[in-house]
Amino acid sequence: MKRWVVAIGVLAACSAQEIPPANPTATAVAVLSASSEAWNRGDLEAFVDDYARDSTTTFVAGGQVQYGWDWIHDNYARWWDLGSERDSLRFEEVAARSLGSDYLLTTARFVLFRSDSVTASGPFTLVMKRIEGEWKIIHDQTGSDG
Repeated sequence: MKRWVVAIGVLAACSAQEIPPANPTATAVAVLSASSEAWNRGDLEAFVDDYARDSTTTFVAGGQVQYGWDWIHDNYARWWDLGSERDSLRFEEVAARSLGSDYLLTTARFVLFRSDSVTASGPFTLVMKRIEGEWKIIHDQTGSDG
C-alpha cells in the first residue's frame, strides 16, 4: 500500500511540473502587449505588476544596477508624475527563447513616441520567470539609442 501512495505522489509531482511554452516569443509578446497597454492607459500598478514582487528583482540601466520591485515601482512612478506628458509606448523586434520550463530570455526594443515623433527608444533584455502560473520579469536590462 505504501508503494502505491509513493507512486501516486511521484506521478502527481511530475504532472504538476510546468512545460516550456510552445512558442516562447508569443508568450513574451503577450506579456509585453499587456504591459504597453497598461502604460498607454496610464495604469502604473498594472504596468509594474509584470515585475516579480521580490527584493532580488533587478533593473539595469544607465550603468546602474537597482534591486527590488519597490525601486522599480518608484522609478516608473515618476513617469506618471509627468501627467499628460507621458509618451505612448510600444515594443518592437520581440524575440524569446526558453531557458528550461519556467524561464524565458527575451530581447526587444522599446519605443516611446508622441504623435509621429519618437522621443526615446532602445534595446532591452528580460529574464522572465513563471511564478504561480504567471510570467513575471525578474531581470530587466534596458539600453538607450540616444
